[in-house]
Amino acid sequence: MTLINDLRTTTRRSSDLSKHSADVFAEAEDHTVQITRRDGEPLVLMSQREADARALLLQFAADLIAVTLDDEGTLASRMADRFPWMLALSEADRDACAQDLVAAARASFSTGQPHLAISELTSWRETATALAAGLGGAQPVEWLDDAELVERP
Repeated sequence: MTLINDLRTTTRRSSDLSKHSADVFAEAEDHTVQITRRDGEPLVLMSQREADARALLLQFAADLIAVTLDDEGTLASRMADRFPWMLALSEADRDACAQDLVAAARASFSTGQPHLAISELTSWRETATALAAGLGGAQPVEWLDDAELVERP
């Protein structure tokens, strides 16, 4: 059974790794490469960035499963228990955040694209951090109407 769910996975022989290592490494920086071997099961070569993204997605999945096992309160309140930064959001934003995170997670799991859930999680967390820092936009933005010419450096 293979868990490689990446549409861009390529397969290379182990001899390619020794004879054309630069090409195989360049491929692995772009997408997952499966290395087949005669004397053992295939190995997978990927960038650290991709491995980290997959690990983050698995941790996020574990957090979502823990949230769904609890039946006390709303989804948003259960998620705020697991992700305390959500408490910096308004109640309406917590609800929207919870729904957005679940939708992004479903998309990530079904497509094998960790960045969908990770970017949604990061965006909401950064929004909560900005709000907690007082950057909530409570004061109106002052737009400059006149273009000001600046000397060329």
